[in-house]
Amino acid sequence: MEDFEEESVSGSESEGNDSVMSDGELQEAFAKGLLKPGLNIPLEARKKAVNNVEGLKQCLADFKKDLAWVERLDLASRPLPDIMAKADGKLTTLDSGEIHAEDDFQREMYFYRQAQAAVLEALPRLKKFNISTKRPEDYFAEMAKTDHHMQKIRTKLLAKQASMEKSEKAKQLRELRKYGKKVQTDVLQKRQKDKKAMMTAVKKYQKGMTDKLDFMDGDQEKGKKGASGAAGPNAAKKKRGPNAKRQYKDQRFGFGGKKRGSKWNTKESHDDMSGFRSKAAHGKSGKNFGKGGKQGASKRPGKNARKKMKNRS
Repeated sequence: MEDFEEESVSGSESEGNDSVMSDGELQEAFAKGLLKPGLNIPLEARKKAVNNVEGLKQCLADFKKDLAWVERLDLASRPLPDIMAKADGKLTTLDSGEIHAEDDFQREMYFYRQAQAAVLEALPRLKKFNISTKRPEDYFAEMAKTDHHMQKIRTKLLAKQASMEKSEKAKQLRELRKYGKKVQTDVLQKRQKDKKAMMTAVKKYQKGMTDKLDFMDGDQEKGKKGASGAAGPNAAKKKRGPNAKRQYKDQRFGFGGKKRGSKWNTKESHDDMSGFRSKAAHGKSGKNFGKGGKQGASKRPGKNARKKMKNRS
């Protein structure tokens, strides 16, 4: 028991000695490779900031080019003042120089007025150097896209339009087919309904429940209705009388006279008794009219006489 206590005390002392290693000892151990990787992270020394003004000026002089303003076209100008606000006697935030970067409207107005000031300053300079600022009317700019590319786009658009028209026609055909099927279905249902009603009426008539045969005149009534509907315009035309062409011909060549009803009796012919003969009317005249109104017709022999005449022959 005492030996175990002594061993534990010595182990704790050795661990304490290891943990109390100085930084120099740790660096030496790390340099020798005695420390395991991952347990310690090496610290890099901070880089010293150097402000080499002379070197920066030299680099600037190396890539700097002394070009004319026409080649550079750079301007640094302040924004124009608000003329309308000045006329009203108001002072805007842009004129006072107080611009809030978070305010989108103020920021965009600042850019807009600054662009206006740059344009007003640059145009006189360009005119001074005889540089045109407007495009001539006969100027044709080069297309950003080639003709081949635009032809491909045109072909694609035409193909898309053709496909849309084709789908639209197919849709219309489908709608027409649906409508045709619906009409056909309605006609078949109507026929079945009429047939069912006909069979019901026939059964009632056979059983003696009714004595009417109106169901047999169904088609005839439909035909009459159709005929009356078709004759309607002709009847109206007859009421209007002859057309202008017929009237002109009648006026030029004369009317041929009435053809129909020429032998009809009239009031004057009915009252005219000049040609009436009572003897001829009652058969008392000397003339012998036989059967059929023929004059001098022979009388037919009787049955017995005809039989005797047949036996003789």
